[in-house]
Amino acid sequence: MLRVSGPDTLPAGCLDTAAHTTLRAEFPLLETCVYLGNNSTGASPRGVERVLADYWATLRDWRDDVWQGWHVGLDRYADSVAALLGAPPGSVVTDANLSTLLVRVLSCFDYRPPRDRIVTTDLEYPTVPFIGNAFRRYGARLDVVGTGGPRFDEDALEARIDERTLLVCVPHASFSSGATIDLARLVARAHAVGALVVVDAFQTVGAVPLDVTALGVDVVLGGAHKWLCGAGTAFLYVRPDLAERLEPAATGWQAGDRALTFRVSSGWAAGAQRFAGGTPYPLTSLISQVGLDLLAGVGIGAIRAHSLALTQRVLDRAAAAGIAVVSPTDPQRRGGVVCLDVPDGEAVKRRLAARNMICTWRGWVRVGPHVYNTLDEVDAFMDALAEELDR
Repeated sequence: MLRVSGPDTLPAGCLDTAAHTTLRAEFPLLETCVYLGNNSTGASPRGVERVLADYWATLRDWRDDVWQGWHVGLDRYADSVAALLGAPPGSVVTDANLSTLLVRVLSCFDYRPPRDRIVTTDLEYPTVPFIGNAFRRYGARLDVVGTGGPRFDEDALEARIDERTLLVCVPHASFSSGATIDLARLVARAHAVGALVVVDAFQTVGAVPLDVTALGVDVVLGGAHKWLCGAGTAFLYVRPDLAERLEPAATGWQAGDRALTFRVSSGWAAGAQRFAGGTPYPLTSLISQVGLDLLAGVGIGAIRAHSLALTQRVLDRAAAAGIAVVSPTDPQRRGGVVCLDVPDGEAVKRRLAARNMICTWRGWVRVGPHVYNTLDEVDAFMDALAEELDR
């Protein structure tokens, strides 16, 4: 087992040493490596093994009435995500991936001019522009705002949002640099001209606080397998008063108002459920509930304080070693990951992995510590990185 110290040198607001040690014990992966790839895939808690065993027992001894319990599990996970987002119960629905849910959202709209534009940024994950371009056949016009660098050009984004804009689709944080965006500013501008804001929060939810009700955002999408320590499920939040006015063309029988009666529905289900698809796959929500419960027990405030302390250590060590930092250094504009510009970064990432020092590479070396990581782990990783760069 790796020898690591607790968070006794971390700032106020973080978990104490005993609580942190208990949390770490829930993640077996941490016994085998220094794992700082959480911005790509979070560690799975050991409680997942029990969920898998129970699921196998269900399949082995099949009874049709298990669906009642599975639907309870699906609803519980969706409402747990809603609570994390500061949203009311019933305002979140889940499905296999973000792409599926985004298509449902985009299928709600009539893209006839003059309001036919989808404004996004070149720092968004490829999902959004790819799907946005696919909707050109229905009249949508994708407007991608360039940045000229790893940070958002919020002035340019705001300038492009006008009365021709239907949707503003932006990430809460860039997957490539970790830079966060000023959602309050963009929501205010979009709503002032009658546009809606769709937020891709995959890179932040579980590491950075996001209160959708306070911000007034219209739609938020994300998924479980990064900071939420889940697997194979994505979520969609739709502002409750807006949801009642939207009718997705891309849909399935579970979106109907009489779906579970097994009769033909005459209308839409209430709330976010109208964005459901066909028969759901319950296992991924059941798995993902385990990690979400652990994080909820910590609290997003403590998670954020811990994250900022660890990413600051990455920044300090990088500065001392003369390693160029791509991500913002301002804690108010930094997500959960620090991106480093190192020569031959992809090869460096592979060599670090061979030493059980795990990070990710997407044009930059990306270092993403989570709440269960320690300062000692960050130091061990940065020591190894410096050694690799000195080769």
